[in-house]
Amino acid sequence: MRIVTRPDFDGIVCAVLLCQAKNIKTDIYWVEPNEIQTKKANILKGDILANLPYSPDCTLWFDHHISNKPQKKVSGAFEIAPSAAGVIYNYYKKKGKLDNRYDELVIHTDMIDAAVLNQDQVRHPEKYPYIILSMTIKNQGYADLAYWNKLVSLFMEADIHTILKDPEVKSRVDKVIEENAAYEKHLTENTKLIHNISITDFRSFDIVPDGNRFLTYSLFPESIASVKIRFDSPDHRHVLLSIGRSIFNKHCHVNLGNLLAQFGGGGHAGAGGCTLKTQTADAAIEKILQTLFQNKKEI
Repeated sequence: MRIVTRPDFDGIVCAVLLCQAKNIKTDIYWVEPNEIQTKKANILKGDILANLPYSPDCTLWFDHHISNKPQKKVSGAFEIAPSAAGVIYNYYKKKGKLDNRYDELVIHTDMIDAAVLNQDQVRHPEKYPYIILSMTIKNQGYADLAYWNKLVSLFMEADIHTILKDPEVKSRVDKVIEENAAYEKHLTENTKLIHNISITDFRSFDIVPDGNRFLTYSLFPESIASVKIRFDSPDHRHVLLSIGRSIFNKHCHVNLGNLLAQFGGGGHAGAGGCTLKTQTADAAIEKILQTLFQNKKEI
């Protein structure tokens, strides 16, 4: 039996809860959503899939993304909820497999994954332990596998303040603080505001700038949604697109998960992403932008 989840803060916490509830000792299989959608991920019978699109090869599945809503009943649990971790927590607490030990962790996971943040939390994440820790979780070619596994182990044994004192975690937090300061400059120089949509194009960078994903909403308060465009790797074969509704200027009516599902991606109503072939990316991006500019509610 394996836990299969994605390398973000919600995925980390999903793994913590599943390890505790099911007493799983095997290594976690970390994958990205498009690897499920393109069947690149090797999903096996007995696998518990969490925070990812459904695969018929798994035994249990837990998720909360609107674009992944199942058409029929599956084993596990699906809810439109702030986090997949919250879905898992509620499921196993009802079964008596988890107690209230992780209440604080799940509350913060809900807040971070649903982007229920205020201006101070966005501009100064270093003041908020769970937020700044979540920013250390990145996927750069799966180079951080050992770190993701380490965080799962740490959360099973220690509180957030003890975790932040770990030398590796502290080093990564310090680096994130530096990156966030540089990221503000990159956003300002590479973002255009068109029809209240902020469009950040990082395709000119060999190394894509990284930093606070919520910062754009503070820097461009007129925007109702943000679009970030970049290449997925140095070979430039694919373009990655990430879109989010502003967490402050809440006038975007487009269901982003459903919109991006039309282009092979998915996500929540308020945030999502997709991978596009470079040759056809501009045409797809133009169609997506036109939908955002029109800003119509789904009927």
